Amino acid sequence: MQHISMQKTKAKTRPALPWYKKLGPGLITGAADDDPSGIATYSQGGAQFGYNMLWTLLFTYPLMVGIQIVSARIGRVTGKGLASNIRDTFSPWLLYAIVGMLLVANTINIGADIAAMADAMRLIAGGSHGIYAVLFGAISVLLQVFIPYNRYVHVLKWLTLALLAYVVVVFSVHVPWFDVLRSVVAPHITFNREYVTTAVAILGTTISPYLFFWQASQEVEEVNADPDARSLREAPAQARAHLNRIKIDTYIGMGISNLIAFFIMLTTATTLFRNGLTDIQTSAQAAEALRPIAGEFAFILFGAGIVGTGMLAIPVLAGSAAYAVAGAFGWSKGLDLRLAMGKRFYAIIAASTLIGAAVGISDIDPIKALYWAAVINGVISVPIMAVMMVMAQRREIMGPFVVTKRLKYLGWAATLAMTVAVLVMFVSML
Repeated sequence: MQHISMQKTKAKTRPALPWYKKLGPGLITGAADDDPSGIATYSQGGAQFGYNMLWTLLFTYPLMVGIQIVSARIGRVTGKGLASNIRDTFSPWLLYAIVGMLLVANTINIGADIAAMADAMRLIAGGSHGIYAVLFGAISVLLQVFIPYNRYVHVLKWLTLALLAYVVVVFSVHVPWFDVLRSVVAPHITFNREYVTTAVAILGTTISPYLFFWQASQEVEEVNADPDARSLREAPAQARAHLNRIKIDTYIGMGISNLIAFFIMLTTATTLFRNGLTDIQTSAQAAEALRPIAGEFAFILFGAGIVGTGMLAIPVLAGSAAYAVAGAFGWSKGLDLRLAMGKRFYAIIAASTLIGAAVGISDIDPIKALYWAAVINGVISVPIMAVMMVMAQRREIMGPFVVTKRLKYLGWAATLAMTVAVLVMFVSML
């Protein structure tokens, strides 16, 4: 009782943070969603279908916000990541199936991202694709292993500025805004295989399982990094401030994520689709195709954005896999751990990143890897989202902080939308 009383006093006397200082896990999570794999998917949507795919990014925004707030709340309320909570609540086979699928999907995603980054760097500066792939993988591993969380998180926040490249690209080309608005309000939707698969891929890259695990784990890291902080079940007096912070952080982070995705799709629709260049398979191809149409400036910005967003996304992909595996087996975990204390946690980060780098320089078709990584994410999101929503409504897990009715409806709506999209995709393939 004395400890809780002290927490209440601190919660009352601590001055309110300005809104921009409340940005952290949600901002980084949202920015990491626009990884090279996502850029490729958005570029494909714009190049192949013009403005008629832009509606998907407006549709996914509230769903994305809802499910990410749920994941963040689980982490902050319980003081444990998603895998640890699943281990405590459900049968082992479900836990291992979810973590196994996540690990496979993340490794494929890392390989696709590294291949795209290496291609983009080669286009901009010349040199060897293989050397760039190994270099990006090694830098990412070294940063995560040797920089403590409280410093590394600032590196990740600065890397989010790479997204601004796509804002500048949009305003470097002529956009027929009336046509854009008309297509967003009344898009021409078809139900052929290509359109449906692209829509599912967009859903899969905006609502991705690695984002759930990462944001929940980062909330736990925030608790561990602050000596005055506790999980909300231990310190309910901190709830109002932190739940409000999570809401602001997630709304802004996911808003930036979808706005940048909108700009990427808008750029390729305006330039490539309108010039008949509809067969774009990778983000590097999109950058190269922009060069003769939009000029050298747009090409360099688009390519540099691929590299910058990849340097942000790879640590999130590898880190979320490591948090999931460590949580499943009860290992020590956290980016604040010294190497000697977190050998197994950092080994998962290193292995998934370096295997991904090997995939990036192998004979595996990077075009298929990029595209299907997003589709795989869409498929495995369904069981993970369902499990999250069940946990978020259980009082034995969340105590008095079970999700509100609004969050419950948003979270289940996101789960239902992903389920329907995946089922439609499978039907269209028959």
